[in-house]
This record gives sequence, structure tokens and C-alpha cells, in this order.
Amino acid sequence: MTAEDRGARGAKALFEDLDFPSDDTSLFCDSSTPIAGLQGNIAWQRPQEICQSPVLFPDDITLGHAKQGLLGDCWFLCACTVLIKNSHLLNKVLPPDQPQWGDSRYRGFFQFHFWQQGHWTEVTIDDRLPCINSSLCFSRCHSPTAFWVALLEKAYAKFHGSYERLWAGQVSEALVDLTGGLAEHWSLGDLGSEEEQRPEQDSDQVRRRGLDLNLLYPVKDDCALSCSTQSRPGGAIELGQYHALTVMEWLDVKTVSGSKLKLIRIRNPWGRCCWGGAWIDSGAGWSSVKHVCASDLQARLAEGEFWLDEREFMSLFDDVTVGYPISEEGHLKSIYTGRLLKHSHQLAGQWLRGHSAGGSRNSSSYGTNPKFWLKVSERGEVLVSLLQHRKWRKTEKYAQTPLEDNKNTKHQHYQAIALHMWKVEKKRFNMSRMLNKPPCTSTHCHAYEREVVLHGQLDSGYYLLIPSTYQPGAEARFLIRAFSTSSISLSALKSPAPSLPLTTDVCEHPAVTSGVNVRITLQQNRPDTDLHPIGFHIYKVAEGACVQTISRNENPVASCVPHCYMQDVSLVCSLLPGAYIVLPSTYEPDCSANFTLSLARRIHRKVVKSQERLGRAIQEVSHISVMQS
Repeated sequence: MTAEDRGARGAKALFEDLDFPSDDTSLFCDSSTPIAGLQGNIAWQRPQEICQSPVLFPDDITLGHAKQGLLGDCWFLCACTVLIKNSHLLNKVLPPDQPQWGDSRYRGFFQFHFWQQGHWTEVTIDDRLPCINSSLCFSRCHSPTAFWVALLEKAYAKFHGSYERLWAGQVSEALVDLTGGLAEHWSLGDLGSEEEQRPEQDSDQVRRRGLDLNLLYPVKDDCALSCSTQSRPGGAIELGQYHALTVMEWLDVKTVSGSKLKLIRIRNPWGRCCWGGAWIDSGAGWSSVKHVCASDLQARLAEGEFWLDEREFMSLFDDVTVGYPISEEGHLKSIYTGRLLKHSHQLAGQWLRGHSAGGSRNSSSYGTNPKFWLKVSERGEVLVSLLQHRKWRKTEKYAQTPLEDNKNTKHQHYQAIALHMWKVEKKRFNMSRMLNKPPCTSTHCHAYEREVVLHGQLDSGYYLLIPSTYQPGAEARFLIRAFSTSSISLSALKSPAPSLPLTTDVCEHPAVTSGVNVRITLQQNRPDTDLHPIGFHIYKVAEGACVQTISRNENPVASCVPHCYMQDVSLVCSLLPGAYIVLPSTYEPDCSANFTLSLARRIHRKVVKSQERLGRAIQEVSHISVMQS
């Protein structure tokens, strides 16, 4: 039954959400956070029971900013600031013109939308809110009569399964959920030594992006920026570990001596100042700027806000999160250049154990990872992101319960992921050789993040994208998203054959329509628990030729690679009349196994069986002849 149906039962009947009831099941998941102590003390009340004239938004929008309550969801509240600053984003999350209190159409429910795994998901809630002594116990607006923040927080809690699931999180994840855009994590500290010790680093050089506010000037008035602490900073009055705050603005101010000073205005979701530096009300810093300038800057401060200079900012916080601006037309704007990325595509994929979960480039099975073609029509700015789905156990309409990983409880929700990209210069190429070369760009290090992002100026042409987890066999679903200033296309490489997608001037296989369609299958005779990664190449040769006539630099006419840990691999291709050599192999040399090589053409089938010591150096090869019908 929909909310409208329930509300229509009678003029006085108000919607009650049975999927997210007003009891402890909506508040707690495992009672592992400090709010567990609130059990038995919370009453659920509607806004008209809390105050006389409730509204969604106050007339003074500065009083509509979020103020944190007893729930540790500062990360979510920081992301909510982007909605206050951008009405077109707010209207997407909270559709306008919904019946409010005092409206004859009001039935006690509100609808919200959150972006999830590439699509917008509708979440409907009733407006009963958790209270203690008739006051909201969780987040609220600075105005006591405005309720958009409290209702949005409840909808997001339902989206996650309970209020308690909002305790601790990443600002970047909330920004993407609220906008459908991108967000990047930048470091303020020198974490190079720590990064070098991480086991998730692969064969690429490890680099950590450092913040330079000057890089963000093209979008300084549009991007969403937050900062966070990972430990108790010196000089902070109250800040402890793991707290996020919002950067409201930053300005270049001229001092009385003529030099320039960068000042940054910070909003604390707690609703109070937590810093005792040079730029508090009576701080020594104000004497270094003109009185008129000082008065203007101090007048900009709202409740819970304070100024820092750049030096204080760098010492107080450990990292920042930058959310990409989104135009009213829905286009992402680059935080590097300020240019609109008007072209975008997305595709879903999956790492499956034993099939497509090949692990990092350190693993011999790396080539089995899913692969994607990115075609760039002309040189332009390109962003490619890899977003993995959180590991959930489905319990209700929304994915609610996270799966536990006994081997890695610290990172129980996500795999360590990375994204690598190769520029493909030829119409045909050898996949194995390509993967042995350094990528043209990559995320450099596998990270336990929900999303990692590549950025660059790319020339026209084809690019091979390979997303991977660090551990072979690690399973997860993911989404590849590409954004560009120029026309692009994104497609999955479904066939293991190393050929460019079919276009007017590039053929998937070097064959003509008069060729013969055949399926070649290589099957290894080994138990599923002890498989070798197998594959094969097909070479066109003269009649009676032997394997020694094949040059190392000769390209095969078709290949079934990368090598896969499977009982059998097969390839369907079109071959011109002539003689061919099929070279079966394992990825590693000196792997002994019996195998069967099968050739099928339409309903006719002939099987060639042989025993061979498989490896890179093939001792015996199979010859096939293709005749024109």
C-alpha cells in the first residue's frame, strides 16, 4: 500500500511507515554506538507536536543549516550543505511542492531521492521524529521551527537501515548519494611513509594527492569542500578524533603591510566554535588587516563558524573532500579546469571468483579482470571513476545489513580497488604484451574506498580500462563512470579476443564476411580446486608449416586471452580459407595437464585430442584447416 493510499483512508489519518517504524528497530542495528544508551528514552513526535508553526525551510536560509545532535553523522551533515547552496540539487533530493503542515493535502509523509549505484532511488517516510522531552535528539536546523534537515536525516537513515548505521562515515559518499556526482579525497599531511608501507600498493609508483587550494580557484564558488580530523589537533578546544567540518569560503585578504593572506571560513556542525587560534573574535590576527576588512569578515560569521588562516588550516586538519559542482543541466564541472563535462557514460560490472576477480597487477591472474573500451573522439579532459557497491546483506527493500569479513574487519564494507588505463595504438594488439607494459594512467594504489577517480587530458583513440581488487578472488559489484568535455563512448569487452570494437574502419576480427565461423574450445582436465590459467592463440600459416615458422613478433589472427582459471575457454571467430596453428598455453611455464582442443563449425564437429606439457614454450601444436563451403 502506498503512502497516498494509506493517507486517503480519512481526512485525519496520517501516514505511518511500517517499513521504518517508530521503534528501536529503526534506531539501532547492533547497539554498538553511544546512542545505544538512549533506548527507552526516545519518543516519536511529528513536527506540529514539537512546535506551533513548523516549516521545511526558514525565511533566513542561514538558519537552515544543519546542527548536529546526539548522532555521530557529521559527515552526512557536511554534505547537506551542498543542497543549501544549490537549489537545483535540493529539488532533486527533496522534490518541491510537497504538502506541508497546515496544508489540507498534508498526510504526514515526505518523499526523498538518493542516488544509488547509478540510479535515483525514492525513499518515503512519515514525519514522526525521535525526540527526548519533546525536542529533537538528532540533527536539526539552527531554526527550531525548520525540519528539512531532521526529515532528510530520517530518510537517509531508512536508506541505510537505521539511524545507528549513520554513525561515522565518509563525506565523499554522502556527497555522491545526494548529488549523483563525484567527490575526491585530498590529503593535507605528508603520509608518504605510511602509504609506502601499505600492502595494497601494486607495481605502480604510489602517490598521494596533496591539497593546493589554488587548484580549485576555477570552481571555488561552486564546489563542495569539507575538512576532517583523524586525531586530536593541537590548538583545538573540543575537536577529538574523526570529526568533519564544512569549508564555507576562502578569500585572499590584503594585510596592512601589503602582503596577501588566505583566510578560510569553517562551519562546525556542532553549532559552536571549537578553535582558539589567531582569528577568534579578539584574536591577534585581526590587527594585521584593515579595520573595515576585519569588520566585514567577522560580520559574515554565523553560529558555529570561525576563520582560520591557511597555516592554521593545514595544521588543524588531516584531509579534505572536494565535491564536483553540477550545473543546472546536470553536467559535472571539472574541479581542475572549471570546464563542463557534458558527455558521460556508465556501465555496471562485477568481480566473480574463479572468473573475473583477477586481483592486482602483482597477480598472474590480473588479465582475467573485467575490461572496458573507452573511445575518445577528440582530445579533451576525461574523468573515469570506479565505484564499488557496499557489501550488504539484503534484509529489506533497501540494502541494509553489511556483510562481515572475518579476515579484514577494519575494511569490512569495501574491497581495496584500483583502476588502470592503457592507450591502444593498433587495430589489433597482443593482450598479454599490453598488460606487461606500464599503463598510461592509473589510480596508482589499491584503496579501501567506495570510489576512486582517474583524471587526465586524453588524445583521441581507444583506451583499455581494467578495474581490479587487490586480492585475487575478491568479489564485488561495481560501476564504471566516464565524463568528458569531448564525445566519448564506453563499452564492455565481452569477448576475450584482443580486438577493438567493431566500427566502420576497425574490424573485431581480421576476417571478411566470406570466412568460416568456427568455435574453438580448450578444456583442461583438472579438478576445479586446482585449475591452471589457460588460453590460446590462432596463427594463419602456409600449408604444412610448423610452429617454428611463427615469428615472436607475429600477431595472431585471433586469441582467447587473457588466461583464465576455468575448466574450459572458447572463442568464436571467422576464419578465411587456409591453414592455421592453434597454440594452447598456461599463463605460467611448466604447468603439466591433459587437455582437449575442440573445433566446431555449425552442427559439424571434429575433436582433436592430445596430451601436452602446457606452458609458454609449446612442444606440440594443433593444426586446423579451414575450407570454403
